[in-house]
Amino acid sequence: MVLGPDEVIIADDYHTAGEPFRIVDLGPMEGDSVLDRRSWAMYNLDDHRRFLCNEPRGHADMYGGMVVPPNDPDGDVGVVFFHKDGFSTACGHGTIAMATWAIDTGRIPAPDSGEVPIVVDVPSGRLHTVAMVEAGRVASVRFTNVVSFVSATGLVVDTSFGSVTAEMSFGGAFYASVAIDDLGLTATADRVDDLITLGREVKATLDDHPTTAHPTNHRLSGLYGTVIHETLGDDPLQERNVTIFADGQVDRSPCGSGTSARLALLHHHGRIAVHAPFENHGVAGGTFTGRIVDVTGAGVVTTVEGSAHRHATSTFHLDPHDPIGLGFGFR
Repeated sequence: MVLGPDEVIIADDYHTAGEPFRIVDLGPMEGDSVLDRRSWAMYNLDDHRRFLCNEPRGHADMYGGMVVPPNDPDGDVGVVFFHKDGFSTACGHGTIAMATWAIDTGRIPAPDSGEVPIVVDVPSGRLHTVAMVEAGRVASVRFTNVVSFVSATGLVVDTSFGSVTAEMSFGGAFYASVAIDDLGLTATADRVDDLITLGREVKATLDDHPTTAHPTNHRLSGLYGTVIHETLGDDPLQERNVTIFADGQVDRSPCGSGTSARLALLHHHGRIAVHAPFENHGVAGGTFTGRIVDVTGAGVVTTVEGSAHRHATSTFHLDPHDPIGLGFGFR
């Protein structure tokens, strides 16, 4: 489906711990589930994705969500996630932004103060979320993620920074976790270029690794990103990370689905108890609080809590005389 010259797209722009999330409603999509609609969007709305993510309207690390119906009447809202390089199966920071948007726009009624349950359907499954409303505004959102699990440890990868050991886990998408405490790197803004290089090298090596095959749904398979993390102080439950996802995109937030993937690994190594808080810090200064709330035979059930803020509402047009067209990117 080609973006038409007379088409107008209205977008609400949020950020969650510094990571952008552009929310749009592009109308009906084919499919019986959000995962089906993601597949349809990949082939029919890619021009719209490029238009919304590329410069001059977006940038190399842009992210967003297309509003769709939930999987069934028990859901409140569905979302198809998109970014500069394609369409993702999971996005924790986007889920937090979507729940906030649903209350901000009146889609979900809310009291002046209190907890508001919102059921958000995403490609990886159903996420039960709770928005904490204080004095008429959404102060934070906590979502319960799909089951997270560890698929591999001890994966040795040769990189420009030396040999590193990666661990593979799933938190709605597959992530390779790499510790940099002894690598001469820090998960900070001044080292972002190096972190992009490291993340890309790890992903290139492990992209087709058999441990990135989802056990029940092939559409959830594949390595999405590299969680590059360091421990803050002596507390193993205080980390800072930069997640490099897709083709070298930098997550400004602590990465919500990546936080669930990290919790699965912390549990696997016996470093966290059920209900203990895990404070995950992002490169832009924001923090997500993650917890394991249940342990099952398939893995762990986690919650992730953070805050999102609306900073713009925009109306986008495609000028038929604009030589830049759908836009461009430098990275």
